[in-house]
Amino acid sequence: MQDMLVKLYDLPDLHPMEQKMDHLGIVVRPALAAEKSIVVNWVRERFDEGWASEAEICFSYQPISCFIAIKDQCILGFACYDAAYRNFFGPTGVEVSERGQGIGKILLLKSLVAMREQGYAYGIIGGVGPAGFYEKAANATLIEGSDPGIYRGLLSIVPPI
Repeated sequence: MQDMLVKLYDLPDLHPMEQKMDHLGIVVRPALAAEKSIVVNWVRERFDEGWASEAEICFSYQPISCFIAIKDQCILGFACYDAAYRNFFGPTGVEVSERGQGIGKILLLKSLVAMREQGYAYGIIGGVGPAGFYEKAANATLIEGSDPGIYRGLLSIVPPI
């Protein structure tokens, strides 16, 4: 999976998406330190151990580099940045039953805005699956020759012999 590049100085306006989330009763905000185990366990249960590890590292930064979408005290989605590497967006995911409402898009854009506010002009989306989503949501472009990228040689859990 290739990486993608985003111009952080040319992001879409968040206001319409924020209004939509308000109308749906969904709050999108940075995770809080006291929520670390809840968020990391949620990621582990719905996605995988690697993503949980990356989400966990986000809680060691100030500000915490993980956004969450919540409704009625339930996590609907998450997005991280500066997890695997500085200036990298990801991992991110939305509860299967909640997809298609724009939650992933607003989590992405809030993270990219936070990266811009830290002084980056460009952001990298690491190891993308749905390239079309990122092209449409943030005008991201593929980085040629970036596969397998930063995850080359990644260890995986191997069952004991």
